[in-house]
Amino acid sequence: MDADLDTLATALYATADDLLTIHPERVPARPVIGFTPRICDAEMLTLAVLQALLGFTSEARWIRHAQTHLGHLFPYVPQQSGYNKRLRKLADAMAWLTAQLGGLSSIGTDDTWVVDSTPVECGRSRETAKRSDLAGWAEYGYCASHSRFFWGLRLHLVCTLHGLPVGWVLTGAKADEREAFWAIAESTPAIADMLTAGHSQVMIADKNYFGRLFETELANAGITLLRPARKGEQPRPRGLDMVGSFMSCQAGL
Repeated sequence: MDADLDTLATALYATADDLLTIHPERVPARPVIGFTPRICDAEMLTLAVLQALLGFTSEARWIRHAQTHLGHLFPYVPQQSGYNKRLRKLADAMAWLTAQLGGLSSIGTDDTWVVDSTPVECGRSRETAKRSDLAGWAEYGYCASHSRFFWGLRLHLVCTLHGLPVGWVLTGAKADEREAFWAIAESTPAIADMLTAGHSQVMIADKNYFGRLFETELANAGITLLRPARKGEQPRPRGLDMVGSFMSCQAGL
């Protein structure tokens, strides 16, 4: 285990434990009478972050790695089924904790956001689309960046220019990206607080974030939209068009 990663894991655990102690309502309630978990919620969240940082996409492989190499940090690591169940129950706590940690960073209050979405393919065969538990939520959609149709979901992100996620939401593949942005704004305390406080914000997006009503709503919330002009649309003010085009090219790369 790298010493720097050890330091990061320790700092993350300590911060998460302090925040969850102050806000116990953010973690799933447990019966007063019953067994005491051998690994606390802050340790579980730290394990999940380390799994992502080290690039383990398989929970089974990650559990084996953690039990072998991270014993000095985590005396007890649950088996795969217990690990998966605990993380599922901590999904809301993880989303809240991510927002809290982002707000503590020096770039958490950046006055420029980048907004975009990316496809999350969940299957390719017709049988998968018919039998999957995601049927009814996942759906067929089109990805213009890759010029192909896909079956699955779409991840919508609001990030700072440094790449720090400020808010996110998973929707069906055909969901309107403008509606998804407002859903993120309403469900993310950090964004909602900034908009309520009348903080001026710049939002860089692609051509899908269009519409007179949408831009009016953004302007009323104190947000200036930068995006490239759509085909057949009147040329936008030079700064709004050029910056939007540049960011669209960067996102495509």
